Amino acid sequence: MQQKTSQAFIAASWIALGAGMIGYLVGLYRAEMVLNEKGYYFTVLMFGLFSVVSLQKAVRDRLENIKVTDLYYGICWFATILSIVLLVIGLWNATLLPSEKGFYAFSFLLALFGAIAVQKNTRDNMDN
Repeated sequence: MQQKTSQAFIAASWIALGAGMIGYLVGLYRAEMVLNEKGYYFTVLMFGLFSVVSLQKAVRDRLENIKVTDLYYGICWFATILSIVLLVIGLWNATLLPSEKGFYAFSFLLALFGAIAVQKNTRDNMDN
């Protein structure tokens, strides 16, 4: 028996995705960085969001016995881990206050979590 996803969880997922993305992007917009540094952080966010959605889909497909090649599955994991590592390296080397670094790290992780949850909910609702 498959249980229907609650509206509260769907709303919380979208709020997590929106809060993470909007917080990260507003912080990036207001930051005193050169444009190419802002571009780096923006690209890492977009790469991270795409990779976690792709990973969630690949994991779900495997659970439902839908064919996913080992190569694609591995690339999904690699891309997800790489996006996090790239953010960590960028923040480690950035001339930002520790509180700013923490803000970017946690808004990034919140956005990734939100993207995974929204993708899960979308997939669940397709089955109903």
